[in-house]
Amino acid sequence: MYHISNPVKIFSSLVLLMLMAFSQVSYAESGLAAFKPGTVIKEFGKVAEVDSQLAIPQNMKFKVAFDLGSAANAGEVNRQIDTLARFINMHVAAGVKLEDIELALVVHGKAAMDMTHNTLYQQTHKNTPNANKPLIAELSKYQVKFYVCGQTAAYYGISQNDLLPGVDMALSALTAHAILAQQGYSLNPF
Repeated sequence: MYHISNPVKIFSSLVLLMLMAFSQVSYAESGLAAFKPGTVIKEFGKVAEVDSQLAIPQNMKFKVAFDLGSAANAGEVNRQIDTLARFINMHVAAGVKLEDIELALVVHGKAAMDMTHNTLYQQTHKNTPNANKPLIAELSKYQVKFYVCGQTAAYYGISQNDLLPGVDMALSALTAHAILAQQGYSLNPF
């Protein structure tokens, strides 16, 4: 049996723990609340306003390649694909001209299935539709380039006909990155 020696101290400790718990919940809610739909791609790529100390040079042109190897959970939008929408939204909001943004996504590994039509996607995802389809269609409107690693595609039995509109097959992810680098694309490190 427990003996309560100092009820005031215990009560104070409980109040402090409760305040800490509520402040964590409040912090998480305010963190998510800071992200708003962008002005270009409204349904994807939410962004937060930032008082940046790193000025974007006038007339800056962005040519950026991204790498994707991790698939989303079945029926969910791949957050790494959503990053491209966020990139466009936040840079346009910061004053970069839309025509000065060129993005490419090189896809390999299990993420290749996130680039496929529902017919193939549903075979491997318990009949769940591919939630990435509308995002890829929207990004394609802004000339985002998508390349699936052909070596990965061969492994998973993916043909060019299985890929969503706007998604192309490359010999390999290695090849796609080398070509994009030669074309002046920088590789986003995450």
